[in-house]
Amino acid sequence: MKDAVSIATAIRSGEVSAVEVTQATLARISERDRQLNCFTTITAEAALTDAARIDREIAQGDQPGSLAGVPFAVKNLFDIAGLTTLAGAKINAENPPAIQDATAVAKLKQAGAILVGGLNMDEYAYGFVTENFHYGATHNPHDLQRVAGGSSGGSAAAVAAGLVPFTLGSDTNGSIRVPAALCGVFGLKPTYGRLSRAGVALFSSSLDHIGPFARSVRDIATIFDVLQGEDDSDPVCSKRPPELVLPQLNHDISNIRIAIAGDYFATSANLEALAAVQQVAAALDVDEYVTIPEAHRARAAAFVITACEGANLHLEKLRSRPQDFDPATRDRFLAGALIPSHWYVQAQRFRRWYSDHIHEVFQNVDVILAPTTPISAPLINQQTMILEGEEILVRPHLGLFTQPLSFIGLPVLSVPIQHSNTLPLGVQLIAAPYNEALILQVATVLEAKGIVTAAIV
Repeated sequence: MKDAVSIATAIRSGEVSAVEVTQATLARISERDRQLNCFTTITAEAALTDAARIDREIAQGDQPGSLAGVPFAVKNLFDIAGLTTLAGAKINAENPPAIQDATAVAKLKQAGAILVGGLNMDEYAYGFVTENFHYGATHNPHDLQRVAGGSSGGSAAAVAAGLVPFTLGSDTNGSIRVPAALCGVFGLKPTYGRLSRAGVALFSSSLDHIGPFARSVRDIATIFDVLQGEDDSDPVCSKRPPELVLPQLNHDISNIRIAIAGDYFATSANLEALAAVQQVAAALDVDEYVTIPEAHRARAAAFVITACEGANLHLEKLRSRPQDFDPATRDRFLAGALIPSHWYVQAQRFRRWYSDHIHEVFQNVDVILAPTTPISAPLINQQTMILEGEEILVRPHLGLFTQPLSFIGLPVLSVPIQHSNTLPLGVQLIAAPYNEALILQVATVLEAKGIVTAAIV
């Protein structure tokens, strides 16, 4: 399968029709998803209707948009008109269908993209593995015995398997970047509030972001530009006017100051994960290190805030229907409900201090490199892993390097690194708020050098 921009170009030129592309996509999903379990819903009839409309518009000389005829799918916490929004939960299956699309879904459709379904995820987005208790585990396309990562595992795996050229996911503590790394695709977590979350089932309101997965930097930039814009339906959506990234991308990064995250980010990872960062640094001729202060405390505070806010959203159901939760999710929410309020307040105070100190770091550097995950994809049902000679739990520690960054809403792109005879890994490109263009610029250079490339299987 080609990337999204190439597909749209071919459809607009008449080389292939949107209906043909959609039919081929649906056939590919039908053939391969039985093994992968990426999709929880397939919207075949609506997709073919939309594709036929795109073809008519092109035949009439109209311009259907930058993503004309490109199939996509979304994590099943995005509202899709006429379908019940699951958010990975059994309880939500009883809810009435959504009356309208989430803002992000609507914007992609307005740009001509064709929605083909909803994707598997961890229940209520609380997890890093997409081993869903109710809807089954999503399998990593590179090794079906391994996890796809989470909580947006279905979104990452669907791109990595070539089922669709791009998807949408959400990221609270790393749920775009972790599966992007483990599945070997690009995953962007934009600045907090940069993209509208209206029509998205929230997990932790002060930490939740949405963003795209794709197989090229150009696709990520194109999708990001389509999704930009203020939205009064989301109270945290930025009022800043869109700053289109795609026209800014070129191969000149001479004025971009790049450094490697040291200390916390240079430990607690296996050798392959650290080598991936060095591979990127060498390609960029970077050897300077910077310290992100108190990253370990930022991660601890993120745990507190996530648990408190998530539990608060589900208290009524935790009381009345505890048996209908994934037991692991239920236990984490119950623990969050018992956290003293002064812990939450203190975590928020620390968050302000941490944000101020990270701002100081970015006075001297523009883009920072760090591992995305400490290891490549673990086995499904694997409970522990060994890091620095210590046995630790897999699920909470896959976000070891992502949580300190989403904690204050920094824009981060996970870029895929392939090693011979090993599973994919990811490297995070991190910038100050609203500097998505910088990280995508660096990624463009890395992609042109062949250092980062999506692993489509």
